Amino acid sequence: MIRIFPLIFIILWSSAFVTTKPIIDNSDPFAALAFRFFFVALGFFIFAVFTKQKILTNTKNLLQSIISGVLFHGIYLGGVFYSVSIGMPTGIAALIVTLQPILTNALAGRFLGEKVSFKQWIGVMLGFFGATLVLGFDIGTSLPVVGVIASFIALLAITASTLWQKKIGNDLPLSVSNMYQAIGGCLFHIIIIIIFTDPYINFTSTFLIAMSHQIFLVSFGAFTILMFLIKNNSASKTVSIFFLIPPTTAVMAWLFLNEVLTNLDLVGFAVATFGVYIATRKNKV
Repeated sequence: MIRIFPLIFIILWSSAFVTTKPIIDNSDPFAALAFRFFFVALGFFIFAVFTKQKILTNTKNLLQSIISGVLFHGIYLGGVFYSVSIGMPTGIAALIVTLQPILTNALAGRFLGEKVSFKQWIGVMLGFFGATLVLGFDIGTSLPVVGVIASFIALLAITASTLWQKKIGNDLPLSVSNMYQAIGGCLFHIIIIIIFTDPYINFTSTFLIAMSHQIFLVSFGAFTILMFLIKNNSASKTVSIFFLIPPTTAVMAWLFLNEVLTNLDLVGFAVATFGVYIATRKNKV
């Protein structure tokens, strides 16, 4: 079962980008995320109580988990939701933030002491090249500049969160750690709402279906799998599977959101996908 976790993660994580569009069509991005992570935190709390997990922890573990939640659920998802809300295609937003393996591989050796092989470097560089092909010369024309900037901020946040989560390696139960991270993300978006935005949510059936998908399948499902993979594998190898997210997202966006794929996009996605294969396949003994 554990062997198929990466495949399940890729499908669920990619679908999150697609359901972001109907959510932000019916709400402002930060109100939607505050709403989402309030219920995610509540869900993990109920699960922890039901399974008799120890919820109270020391200040160090608490702050570490909340910081991780601010980086991941706050800045990363806030950047993605905001970029899509101002016109960034979901497939392109997914492509930018899943350049994460390049930054993680570059920093894992310095901050985590992990050895990154030459083969992995070749893989991530192929992924970067494929991403560049997809971005092309569209920035400033069909792609909003602010949206691109927000997506790159999200990229920095998810990279920092992955390295941070791997480095701290606290011994909190996964459900309790996820609860505190969700609390951190919720508080971050509430602060953004208070200072910067005029929040609103239209509780249409479309919003409720899309939000339920993100709460149950993404936050409870995909994010828990990601935390499991980070904890049990090297950070550099775990995030290499992220290069499979853009082509999967692009196909889903084409099917469900009518987003157009050009020939150059298809080539770029293919190159990025091959980069994942190179970076993650096991050496023969």
